[in-house]
Amino acid sequence: MPKQGARDKRGGSRNSLRRPAEIRTQPDSVKALLARVSPALTRVTDQAARQGAWRSWLAAHLPEDLATRVSGIVEREGTLVLFAESAAWSARLRYAIQEIEAPLRAAHPDITGIKVRVLPRS
Repeated sequence: MPKQGARDKRGGSRNSLRRPAEIRTQPDSVKALLARVSPALTRVTDQAARQGAWRSWLAAHLPEDLATRVSGIVEREGTLVLFAESAAWSARLRYAIQEIEAPLRAAHPDITGIKVRVLPRS
């Protein structure tokens, strides 16, 4: 026996009567979406602001050719970690940091240690 068409059915779909609370009729705005992930974004923006401040401080105290070779700066638990583009620039950066360590610690007394690592730019 063939299946009857939709015209013979009374009423609409049963699923249209039941709408779960999770299904939203209006999409979320970008502002609402960003408000949900705000703690993660504020951490990222704070870290970017600190990195920018460190870049400007180092640009004022390091030679220009060396300051441009710093590929990243991270401040973790009182330790300043500087990333250089290559092993050769890392060695030069270590020596330069030793020369400006006293003004760095005077300007930022919360820094307890300084490390230099290699991180090539992509």
